[in-house]
Amino acid sequence: MSVVWYILVLFVVAAAIAYVAYNYQRIRKLPEGTQEMAEMAGIIRSGANTFMKTEYKTIVIVVILLAAVFSLFVEKTSGITFLFGALMSSCACVVGMRSATYANVRTANKARESLSIGETVKVALCGGSISGLSVQALGLLGLVAVLIIFGNVRHDVAGGGYITSLAGVNPTIMRISTYSLGCSLVAMFNRVAGGNYTKAADISADILAKVRNDLPEDDSRVPNVIADFIGDNVNDIAGNCSDLLESFVATISASLMIAVILFQQYESHFSGNMEALDQVFSGTITYPILLAGVGLLSCLLGLFYADRKKMGDNPSRELNLATWISAGMTVVLGFIAAAICFAGVDGEALRTVYGWTAGWASPWICAVLGIGSGVAIGSITEYYTSTDYKPTRTLAEMAPEGEAFVVTKGDAVGSRSVLLPVLMIGIALFVSGKLAGIYGVATAALGMLAFVGATVSIDAFGPIADNAGGLAESCHLDANVRVITDKLDAVGNTTAAVGKGFAIGSAAFATVSLIVSYVGNYSSEMTLNIASFVVVAGAIIGGALVEYFSAMLTDNTIESAKLMADEGDKQLTPEVLAGEKTPDYNRMIELAAKQALKKMLVPSVLAMVIPVIGGFLFGVDFVGGLLIGATIVAIPRAIFMGNSGGAFDNAKKYIESGALEGHGKGTPAHKAAVTGDTVGDTRKDVVGVALDIFIKTMSTVANTLVSVFRNITLIR
Repeated sequence: MSVVWYILVLFVVAAAIAYVAYNYQRIRKLPEGTQEMAEMAGIIRSGANTFMKTEYKTIVIVVILLAAVFSLFVEKTSGITFLFGALMSSCACVVGMRSATYANVRTANKARESLSIGETVKVALCGGSISGLSVQALGLLGLVAVLIIFGNVRHDVAGGGYITSLAGVNPTIMRISTYSLGCSLVAMFNRVAGGNYTKAADISADILAKVRNDLPEDDSRVPNVIADFIGDNVNDIAGNCSDLLESFVATISASLMIAVILFQQYESHFSGNMEALDQVFSGTITYPILLAGVGLLSCLLGLFYADRKKMGDNPSRELNLATWISAGMTVVLGFIAAAICFAGVDGEALRTVYGWTAGWASPWICAVLGIGSGVAIGSITEYYTSTDYKPTRTLAEMAPEGEAFVVTKGDAVGSRSVLLPVLMIGIALFVSGKLAGIYGVATAALGMLAFVGATVSIDAFGPIADNAGGLAESCHLDANVRVITDKLDAVGNTTAAVGKGFAIGSAAFATVSLIVSYVGNYSSEMTLNIASFVVVAGAIIGGALVEYFSAMLTDNTIESAKLMADEGDKQLTPEVLAGEKTPDYNRMIELAAKQALKKMLVPSVLAMVIPVIGGFLFGVDFVGGLLIGATIVAIPRAIFMGNSGGAFDNAKKYIESGALEGHGKGTPAHKAAVTGDTVGDTRKDVVGVALDIFIKTMSTVANTLVSVFRNITLIR
């Protein structure tokens, strides 16, 4: 029966992909504007494509090598599913990035032609929806295909590679986890390389334009500005697509693995009633896929409605509307999905054996908790990062006092913003665990990501609007056009900050689900002794590794930014400043790409190597502690990084808008705010966004290799 529902989900996936193709063609048919706009957009598009092609020369080699290792030594077909996961993630980020490089200039041109905020929002949202729906549709497509092609999740109990044979390996679970791992690896490479590229360009452009030469923010005379435009696409679009796709896939995978663990744990309780066991197992396996499918359908309808309705001059309200429709429909359809999946299941058995206190509705209630937590974390993030609220405005008001006041106050805003999101995550985890045990935790995580298509669409709106504003200024469009794009850019900054908060929150849920699945894969009691010296040692080291990883990314970005600033200084000759000569954009773009690719391999591979070394040397308990310690440190750290960086950025924009009387662009207060924004750039767009992938990748690797660690440990 499960296969029937999988096929219906594939129909929804096909509808979403068809809508993506339709929107892509709509965007391509819109005019680009003036010749200067078309030329600048062409440079951005070419630079982004070149970067991705160069990056994938390294990614392809790593992916093929790891796929061979999985098939030879772990499970014969797991290499294929690993390749499949990498392919789906790559397709989503490439489609999202290419659509954004077409949508940016067309958004600017729509603002130029119509001078209408509502019409301009529609173009940017159309471009963003291509990213969002691609993420959810392609991630789900790959996972359902793995289940249909390779799937007997219940009865596959023996496995091994072409060279080795391993005891206790469930091949289908291995295929699911390696599919997820393929997505994780691509996400890590894209986030690390894209983050270095965009923030090195952004920081160096700000230093050159605003601090050293008193030039406008997106002045085309500064070659670093064009590299920054490209960076918005390779990190905030491509990197974000692969990041959220990986979270989405990881939560479904964890739910499926936990369903199998529960089946194995409680099989003896149903020894006299195999029909009841079949019903429960079928329901727990089918519900995650069906919930993800109805979530995709909800996103498709919500975005379609937002696209068709007449939009006003309040972009935030219009964008929030699409999210609320998607989330609301996911809640309703998720209830129907639960009723279908668990129809006829013995409610008493669910309560007494599985511990589901609300019977068949327990997973749905947990999913609603996850959805509510995601919305709440987004709202909290908006409060701490938006110029509409006190924290960011207070930060801007500190700017006349100098850089030290700005940075210190920004740190305080970031630290204060950590408590409520973590509290929401903790409460949701506790309540969902009480309602439906470890399966409830997994479905709560999936609930938060069930409408990821809408959240990524709104998030992608930000960099598209940012690029549109940059093109408006660098191509010398009328000031009225810049007013519109600035308003969209300010909203986009908030949606991007909300998106980062959502990504971190979902990563927390996904990682906890993966840790629970990891423990269940090696311990029949489903426990990890936190008082064990082995576990504590792993936890301490895991927390320290998060700090080391953060420092590595920060150092890499600042080193690249310095090189790019020095190169930009050389190019800003009197002829270039006078507008008599065009700077060498290609040289700057090549420098940014070279530095990003040079520095991406070690941090990206680190997340995969750490649990492997720990598992082979010290065993499964040590790795369990490693995952817990890294997660506990990384979640608040990532929230701090994202929110303090978002507040710094918007405080600068608040001053640039003229809202702080007597302290506009070019004043000492503005330069102090630019310094704060420079500090925040690395935090929010390099470190903060990479930390969630770091802990998810480690957890996915651990889940994939737990059977190997069980068989091979050097120090027992």
